Amino acid sequence: MKKTTLALAIGLITTGLLTGCGSDNDGPAASVSNDNKFFNRTASFPVCDQVGSSCEDSTPTAAEIVAASEDGMTLIYSNSLKGEAGFVDIADPANPKALGALPMGGEPTSVTVLGSYALVAVNTRTDYVNVSGKLVVVDIARREKVAEIALGGQPDSVARSKDGKYVAVVIENERDETLGNGAPPQSPAGSLMIIDVAGAPATWKTRSVALTGLASLYPGDPEPEYVSINDDNVAVVTLQENNHIALVDLASGKVTRHFSAGSVTLDRVDLTDAPRPNQISFSEVMNARLREPDGVTWISRDQFVTANEGDLNGGSRGFSIFNTDGTVAYDSGNTLEHLMARIGHYNDKRSDAKGNEPENAAFGRFEGTDYLFVASERSSVVAVYDMSKKNTPAFKQVLPAGVAPEGVLAIPSRNLVIAASENDDRAGVVRSVLNIYQYQNARAAYPTLQSVDRADGTPIPWAALSGMAAAPSGTLVYAIDDSFFRGNRIFEIDTSLKPASLKREIRILDSSGKIAALAAQLPAAKDDNAFDATDLAALVNADGSVNLDPEGISMASGGGFWIASEGSGTVGDSAYPVKSANLILKVSASGVVEDIILLPADVNARQVRFGFEGIAESSGKLVVAFQRAWQGESQPRIGVFDLATRNWQFLFYPLDAVASPNKGWVGLSDITALGNNQFLVVERDNQGGPDARIKRLYRIDLTGKNPGDTVSKTLVRDLLPDLRAPRGVVPEKIEGLAVLASGDVLIVNDNDGVDGSSGETQLIHLGPILK
Repeated sequence: MKKTTLALAIGLITTGLLTGCGSDNDGPAASVSNDNKFFNRTASFPVCDQVGSSCEDSTPTAAEIVAASEDGMTLIYSNSLKGEAGFVDIADPANPKALGALPMGGEPTSVTVLGSYALVAVNTRTDYVNVSGKLVVVDIARREKVAEIALGGQPDSVARSKDGKYVAVVIENERDETLGNGAPPQSPAGSLMIIDVAGAPATWKTRSVALTGLASLYPGDPEPEYVSINDDNVAVVTLQENNHIALVDLASGKVTRHFSAGSVTLDRVDLTDAPRPNQISFSEVMNARLREPDGVTWISRDQFVTANEGDLNGGSRGFSIFNTDGTVAYDSGNTLEHLMARIGHYNDKRSDAKGNEPENAAFGRFEGTDYLFVASERSSVVAVYDMSKKNTPAFKQVLPAGVAPEGVLAIPSRNLVIAASENDDRAGVVRSVLNIYQYQNARAAYPTLQSVDRADGTPIPWAALSGMAAAPSGTLVYAIDDSFFRGNRIFEIDTSLKPASLKREIRILDSSGKIAALAAQLPAAKDDNAFDATDLAALVNADGSVNLDPEGISMASGGGFWIASEGSGTVGDSAYPVKSANLILKVSASGVVEDIILLPADVNARQVRFGFEGIAESSGKLVVAFQRAWQGESQPRIGVFDLATRNWQFLFYPLDAVASPNKGWVGLSDITALGNNQFLVVERDNQGGPDARIKRLYRIDLTGKNPGDTVSKTLVRDLLPDLRAPRGVVPEKIEGLAVLASGDVLIVNDNDGVDGSSGETQLIHLGPILK
């Protein structure tokens, strides 16, 4: 496969008629909403943990599409990167166990289960013209191949009928995107293969259903993408590039109905990529955007849901409910985009493309309530909707996933939902995982932080949180975003609520020209080994907002904030020329820069690109933590700036040794004052997931220390158990630390702006751990 009902105006226009017709949802009784039960993650199984693999090996491995045995105890997933199908025991959903993998003799693209068999669609083509594929029938208990059925083309999705009579396989015969402009038509055409299930697998017969001549777009080159089968043995097939949908009666093998997927016009969306100043702005209009659906699932005998990911020129950033006559019963409009911004999962680097890219959808009835699950590939979450009210999906919750969930599976008999996240890049601190969620008598554990609306009714968008500081009293904390958006803001967060509420954004502005005034203190000529006057222009945007890399924030005793901005570049390294220095900025309560503090010139001469990470004010001094050792030094500095004399002194911090099997480095992140010249610091490695080893809080005491001394440290808490408690992948960057007036400690991770990251943000309340 290629890659909320919220109180917001959807601004939706469709080419189809929005209707309320269609039959009631299937089941012995009507769906009834349940406000007491939610889905929560119980485990994340790294695919690199499979038998025969190792998470200490960088070989890419992935779970793309996932199915479950009839009893729901075993997961089977397609692993196209390694050419195998993998098996996982989920008898205990909190402790999944690897069962091994089976080579498929090609590239597995999808999997489903029929009785005791796993049916794996496998691509065996030699190129885009000479296409071939097979359906491999596997005995699940013995994990052995039973039969192989030739498919005559390159398969993608596979589904089985509820009564077990039929299997449907999409023959995509995908195009070569490097040929010409990559657009259709390109032979051979795709089709649908029906397999009649009777007798032993070796005797199953195949029938091909032509899909040519249906769509108005590229009618001679259909590219079917996904298939789902309803209780009447009607298959719905999405033709993504053709922006078309076909219904096929499996008994007769006839296309009974087909229609365009239509288009959507969305208002209040963001169509401009990061990086650029002024953040995400839901102020643009997308006209007549083709839906180009990918995943599809039936929700009743005569309605189905499409995930409108898009491919060529489309992608409407949401999902739609279709009636079988082709009319649109519901479209989510811009609400998924707004939801992702509200929870910090909006990937701004995809704004000009297809946004959050809904990839797939699943449906299931859990204890009398019908739920829809929509997987967002680029925002790496699964959005859950209560489907109890016909044609009115009600947003229930959002589930965090690994990077790029491709397959989503509901297992109502066991109260489980599975999402398969396919991206795997050990060097990029990303591992493919199977996410396991359970329907529980408990409140939703995620998100841990969500924003309120701006005055225009759209959510305050946020991501890439770095430093954090607590207000002098109460439960408010202030966080800062880093350089990702190139227009920095301070966020006011109420941590007394669950989830915590990001209730205000404060833009940092250089209204008084303090940054420009630095020119008098800097070299005038361009110098790649120094912060010079020519670098200043890039630090202030045209609207006066600043483009810095804030990594630390502290409350200022006289009002406002202190901000530690990390410098850019390494002296003497042409690959990373110096573009900015490490700066301390005094910012007013309204966000205006009032003062700027530079490091001494002899210290700047040692600059590396791992500089200021945290800042704290205490007893008339500012204390800043450098992330790593600078040139000619073996340990990172702790800088102490006297606000009265405006003089610097420097101490050194003893880092723990690298312990990760993936090597990397160890450095400092945030720092906060505890009083009596004591400080709490975050020490971490640059590893995540199975490779993470060092995520710790240490206490340091600067009493009696002289310039050049190395401080001693006392372990306060190993954070790894806390980071594993949400049952997901351990995040790499623990970058925010705050101590409330009550003494409770909070930490937060930086989600890197959802760029190469799942976007998951864990704001964790550690409690009164300092007592």
